[in-house]
Order: sequence, then structure tokens, then C-alpha cells
Amino acid sequence: MKQSLFICFLFLAVACSQPGKQVSAVKADGSDTIRYAKGFTVERCDGYIVVEVIDPWDTTQLLQRYLLVDRDQPTPSNLPKGTIVQTPLRNIAVYTSVHASIIEQLGEADKIIGVCEPQYMDSPVIREGLRTGRIADLGMATTPNVEKMIDIGVEYIIASPFQNSNYGQAEKLGIPIIEAADYMESLPLGRAEWGRFYGLLFQKEAIADAIFEDTKERYLALKALAQTTSNRPTVLSEKRYGSFWYVPGNDSYVAHFFKDAGADYVFKDIPGSGSTPLAFETVLDQASHADIWLIKYNQADEMTYNSLRTEYTPYENFDAWKNRNIYTCNTGKVPYYEEFPIYPDYLLKDLIWVFHPELLPGYTPRYYRKIIE
Repeated sequence: MKQSLFICFLFLAVACSQPGKQVSAVKADGSDTIRYAKGFTVERCDGYIVVEVIDPWDTTQLLQRYLLVDRDQPTPSNLPKGTIVQTPLRNIAVYTSVHASIIEQLGEADKIIGVCEPQYMDSPVIREGLRTGRIADLGMATTPNVEKMIDIGVEYIIASPFQNSNYGQAEKLGIPIIEAADYMESLPLGRAEWGRFYGLLFQKEAIADAIFEDTKERYLALKALAQTTSNRPTVLSEKRYGSFWYVPGNDSYVAHFFKDAGADYVFKDIPGSGSTPLAFETVLDQASHADIWLIKYNQADEMTYNSLRTEYTPYENFDAWKNRNIYTCNTGKVPYYEEFPIYPDYLLKDLIWVFHPELLPGYTPRYYRKIIE
């Protein structure tokens, strides 16, 4: 559903302010204040809530408009065009561990009856549900088992959208797909604020708002702490994959994390919020003198300097290697991807510990560790 945002907003302004309509007292115009997230808006009308998800690849267009109605109340007869979602959600299929974790934080994990790619689901609640058969394994997110979806009675699907792609057979089932584009937010707090959308979906607004407000306060306090030092170590992230080194742009959430943690990102001149593939030689030329190198990986054995050398000998040419300033995060052993989208302050605190350990004496990092020989 892609329409001009101007037309959509104009239409909603009329639909939510017809004579005799009563609008919830949130703001004067009936909209919620979304302070950090750029990817969705909330508009409250009499008997329903409009959530518009903006197309992250073309912000002049809408990706979806959702009309949230209480499943225990009569559906309003004059709804605008959009996907009707009965709340609170129940009997849902979830494609990613991140969204499963968000739902679990709201106390609604029992509403999940199917997941894709369960090997990446680290939540004990989800794993127990899979073990007992309460939660079904729906296979790969790209080609989910739609027959099983029908068999178990899935009412809603929560999935992450990707540019120029569709949901295959799942899209033809007629099951509403809630497109969760939170991963496209560039601000860490913007990504966390999507939790408020999920709060609306499960009628857990107060809980979702409280989680976000507490997270925001902790994040901003840590950010302020990092700004108390004038030292700004330079930082390089990740490593070579295949023929390229994928480098996050300056408007990516990665770059914002580095800035907020008091570091100087060596590729801050690369525009955009996505990642740019660079040749190894280009990265070495521009980042060989970076003070600190951060690497995420997922494997059974802990990464060492020797394993990095075995993987690709030219890594030895970086100063961070020579000075033994490489920090790693084994995402297979810590709940990195499940936690930081909801609680970005957890990751920010780790990064401040990496860049400015003197600011956090006695702190034990949650995700990162310094490579030992």
C-alpha cells in the first residue's frame, strides 16, 4: 500500500475529525508523540488507532497503514483504507528472534504459536515452547511452511520487510502481515521506540511506554557521561566477508552508537544508514591506524589473534592488531541481537567501557571482551 504521505495524512485528518468523532486526549491533533523513531506514526480516532509505517526506502511513501481495533468491541463502520488488526494480538507467527524478545518483554510470549528459524531463538521461553510443541517450527523466514501456518491457526504474522522483496506464499494466505521495519531506524533510541508500537498491538501500552522511558533515561545518562571526556579514540568495526568489507554509513545506528559512546568513527565520511561494500585494500588504507577494532561473530570457539591470522593474514597490518586492541562479541553465546534493539543502553554501556574504561570502574561488560592471545 504505497500512497503519497501528504494524501494519507490529509485523509486521516479528515477521517479522525469528522463531526461527532471524539479523539483520545494524547495531543491536540490526536497523534501520539513519537520522539526518536522515524518509521511510524500513531493517530488515535474514536474506536480505532491508525499506525502508519513509512517506507524506509522511500520516505515519501507508506509501507502499510494498520487500523487497530479492540477485538472485544464492534468494528467501526467508517474506517479508512488500511489493514484491520484486532487487538490484543493472539495466535501469531514471528519471523525473527528480535521480535520474539520484544513480545516476551511485554509478557505476551504465550501468544506466539509459530516461529521461523528457531535455531536463532535463544529465549528460554521460546525454546521451551518449541520443545513441548506449543510453538511450531515454521522453517526458513524466506520460505516459511504455510501449510503448517494454516494447520496451527496463525492469525497474524510479524516480519521484517526488505527492499524489493515479498513474503511469497505467506502473502497469499490472507493472513495480515505486520511489517516491522524497526531495524531500519538509524537512531538507537528510535529503534527502541518501536516497542511502543508493539505495546499497542498487545494492548500493553503502559508497559511498553514504561520500558522505553526507563531505557531512554539510562541511555541519555550514559551518553552524557561519555561526553565528559575529550578523548575520542578512533574505531573500526567488523571484518572482511567474502570479497568485501561491509562498512556502516555515518547515519547508521552503528555510527550513532560510536558517537554517543565517545568514539571517532573512521568511516564517518560514508553517507547513508546502510552498509557500503569496500575492498580490503580500501579499508586498510583508511583505517589501518584506528585505535580500536570491534568484531561480532557467531561460532563455538572464541576468536583469538591466531584464528584471525589463520582466517586472513593481512589483518596483522592494522594498528589495533599490533597494539592488541581488538574487542569481540560472540553473538552465539550472548543475547546481543535479542537485547540491544530493546535496551540500547546495554550496548552503549559496553562501548563506553571499551572506549573509556576509566568512566566505568569495576564494570563487567555484557557483550564484548578483549581478545586474549
